[in-house]
Amino acid sequence: MKHGRNPTKKQKMFLKKCRLNPQNWLIVKDCRECFEIVHRVTGNRRILERTNAREV
Repeated sequence: MKHGRNPTKKQKMFLKKCRLNPQNWLIVKDCRECFEIVHRVTGNRRILERTNAREV
């Protein structure tokens, strides 16, 4: 299992747009098409699709 990293300021703004609390999520993978995050406590994974590559 990969370990997550703390989100940057731009990543935090993207998480807020998705109605997620950035303090609860770690960034596992950040590419143009997708954004993979893992919850700090429960370990649940989510993959967020980006509609526009220029957002973050």
